[in-house]
Amino acid sequence: MIALSAAEARRLLLHRQGLGAAAERRGRTDDRVAAMLRRLGAVQLDTISVLARSHELVTYARLGAVGRAAVEAAYWGRPPRAFEYWAHAACVLPLEEWPWFEARRRRNRARRERTERSTAAARSEVLARLADLGPVTTADLGGAKNGAGIWWDWSPLKLAVEELLAGGEVVCVERRGWRRVYELADRAVPAELRALAPPDDVDCAAHLVGLAAERLGVGTVQDLADYFRLPLADARAGIEAARLTPVAVEAWGEPAWADPAALVAPPPPARFRPVLLSPFDSLLWDRRRAERTLGFVHRLEAYVPRALRLHGYFVMPLLAGGRIRGRVDPARSGHTLVARRVSVDPPAVPAMARALVEAASWVGCDAVAVEEVVPAELAGPLRAAVAAAGG
Repeated sequence: MIALSAAEARRLLLHRQGLGAAAERRGRTDDRVAAMLRRLGAVQLDTISVLARSHELVTYARLGAVGRAAVEAAYWGRPPRAFEYWAHAACVLPLEEWPWFEARRRRNRARRERTERSTAAARSEVLARLADLGPVTTADLGGAKNGAGIWWDWSPLKLAVEELLAGGEVVCVERRGWRRVYELADRAVPAELRALAPPDDVDCAAHLVGLAAERLGVGTVQDLADYFRLPLADARAGIEAARLTPVAVEAWGEPAWADPAALVAPPPPARFRPVLLSPFDSLLWDRRRAERTLGFVHRLEAYVPRALRLHGYFVMPLLAGGRIRGRVDPARSGHTLVARRVSVDPPAVPAMARALVEAASWVGCDAVAVEEVVPAELAGPLRAAVAAAGG
């Protein structure tokens, strides 16, 4: 069995996640964003926007100061190169991966028939409206909420269109004002993809587990299952069908498997620019993996009551030198980026300052204000480093 050190596994992970390499500057920006999406396999969406939406932050971490328009054009251009579906969570996925979520769509269609949350009449009405109107939002269908009810009390047509999305008859081809834009799969998915024979469940699992291994380099069965939120039984079957290579990773204490191509040659030397990561970045999706590979205890506190938060609302880890060296809870006040709470390793103070100033410039802020710093004795050095970096 091949043995890997913990450092080798970490370098593989960062390389396969598109971090630590010089960003490709040639070619159209939307083409580079689309290539990044294919490299990651999925980019998570989330409603929270602090400095920017999470899917924009993921691009920024890998390609630098890419504007929102270029990100949206790469994902939602005409014809679309991506679609939104339930993968790790609600994610943007390369359109060519459409066939390999058929097992999930089959299960969703079967669940729909069992639970009958939406009615066949409502689903037929949605399909007829889409056929007549083309791409629509829930507002075009009469609204998402059931009257003046609470936000999760969906209207019958919202329930219907979401179940059609889960089952694959409908595709989300865009986000407009953060609303999903729905289109018939027959029109949104290229004919050559729709013409393929639907893969069976084992083939779907093998493909998605293989993709996860390519994106992680090496992972445990839990790591490989979590990337696209596969049931563990599917992941185990997929590991065997995908013919991944068993490996032993130093200090992991459990079996692991690697993408065979990852073992052929080590990753090239990495050049890391200090950068703040979205807490929804695919590098950090699995907390246990983040702690095992990066030595970083990751906890999303946006949904934790304020009094119980340890680090803040939307905490962004600092990646510097191939390690997580700190974290910051950012906010914006006019044209100032406010670092409300910063935790940083002493040697990483200059890296944190550079990352804060660069992020501020990217989102159109011309100043950085540093509030609480942990440990407190680094507050002065950090503010001085921010000023020296231009913030």
